[in-house]
Amino acid sequence: MEKTRVVVVDDSALVRSLLTEIINRQPDMVCVGAAADPLVAREMIRETNPDVITLDVEMPRMDGIDFLSKLMRLRPMPVVMVSTLTERGAEVTMRALELGAVDFVAKPKIGIADGLRLLAEDITDKVRIASKAHIRKHHAPTPAAPGAPAAARPVPVAAIGRLSTEKIIFIGASTGGTEATKEVLVNLPPDSPAVVITQHMPPGFTRSYAARLDGLCRISVKEAQDGERILPGHAYIAPGGFHLSVERSGANYIARVQDGEPVNRHKPSVEVLFKSAARVVGPNAVGIMLTGMGADGARAMKELRDAGSYNYVQDEASCVVFGMPREAINAGAAHEVLPLTQIAPKLIERLRSTSGLSMNRV
Repeated sequence: MEKTRVVVVDDSALVRSLLTEIINRQPDMVCVGAAADPLVAREMIRETNPDVITLDVEMPRMDGIDFLSKLMRLRPMPVVMVSTLTERGAEVTMRALELGAVDFVAKPKIGIADGLRLLAEDITDKVRIASKAHIRKHHAPTPAAPGAPAAARPVPVAAIGRLSTEKIIFIGASTGGTEATKEVLVNLPPDSPAVVITQHMPPGFTRSYAARLDGLCRISVKEAQDGERILPGHAYIAPGGFHLSVERSGANYIARVQDGEPVNRHKPSVEVLFKSAARVVGPNAVGIMLTGMGADGARAMKELRDAGSYNYVQDEASCVVFGMPREAINAGAAHEVLPLTQIAPKLIERLRSTSGLSMNRV
């Protein structure tokens, strides 16, 4: 069996040693080099030609983000970021995912040795997933108009119409999903139906992710809070470490944020969200399954379809990992399988046609 070849880049000798040990214990992977900084790593990558890199976010001489940006422009390859569980760590990690990192592992601030050993399965799972991911060359963004963020300039979209108060859009995503979800959300108009999102993400990172999206989108984006009303023009992201579902309260829908056992090994779980959508929202739901590893949410998405929702699934060519979308398709859950960039336009077109607005009224 050919082993996945990994280069570890971290300024901590302890972390390099632990990650090397964790990787080398796996029968299907081998650490072919460990570098203390990106300049050493650059030569090591040239010499060893690894399949995956694990990259510390903050390092001397050149930080991980600068290195990642250059790497994804010049020699795109699968990268798993090793982040710190801090607010700055979360913000930098979001930037790394924008630049093309496949995924990240959050290392504890204290007790690093024991913490990393506990995370061994998570780390090696993410290296395996990364080794099979579709990696694209990252191009530097075109400078934005003064005062406008580069990513916040999607094509202007006309209003959807009165039905947006009745519909709710449900999105499930995992590996690669932070950027895929952003692609959908930045293209929704201000009067979009409410959007409820479960993205596999650990505690401490969803708030930073929501804040980042809120600054880019026409709709408001926030971390969901238990008991709050779900309103049009807003997106609600499941907090890391909690399940998110929806309930009916009189004429309103409300968010339910609860602790509980992992479902399909995940917390938050797409299965939990989609099941509640099928039960509570039914024909007023729109389901979207984006890139991700595994099968979380596939069966529940079929329940959602059976309850009357209309479902979109991301196609293989545009996925970082075609796991969850493939399983949703195999379960018979999809009405349309589309490239990522077509999901928001097709969704808006459908919502406007069902709201009785002519497509000519722009």
